[in-house]
Amino acid sequence: MFNTSFIADNSLNNQILESNFQFYSNNNTDDKNLNINNTNSVENVNNINENISDFWYLEIPSINLKANIKEGTTKEIMDDYIGHFEETSKSLGNVGLAAHNRGYKNNYFADIKKLKQGDKIIYKYKEFSKVYIVEKHEIIKDTDWNMLGNTEENTITLITCVENEPEYRRCVQGVEENIN
Repeated sequence: MFNTSFIADNSLNNQILESNFQFYSNNNTDDKNLNINNTNSVENVNNINENISDFWYLEIPSINLKANIKEGTTKEIMDDYIGHFEETSKSLGNVGLAAHNRGYKNNYFADIKKLKQGDKIIYKYKEFSKVYIVEKHEIIKDTDWNMLGNTEENTITLITCVENEPEYRRCVQGVEENIN
């Protein structure tokens, strides 16, 4: 069972919603923060790509997103990174990630609502690299964390708030690309 609290995007005030799912992590302030914003500008994406670590990142070409990932999903982490749900895998199985989509310093998941079935998601962790294909795009309750459960198939799950609906989350899920 997940024990987390998700930071919600609320248009007027950024409220912390308490639920059965609370996102806590080690807040390691020794890591160098990356201060870049997600925009739709290809020029801007090319400029920020040079700042991306080859160690742990997410790239979604269809929405011009490439950003570093850090362990945990606290507001402080997601202000500067895409957050990794500590309870999920970093390589095989289900990789769970979360990010802000508006109203914060960095809104990496601002455009995941534009993702369609068949779009590619590129994920890299150390020497592990996978390409996933978007299969699901759903709105879930803020208390429904089934999409982050273990999977036999290599899966990536992206979660963010739904604009002006604090009791819901946007969930995009992709499965590993079949190379055959």
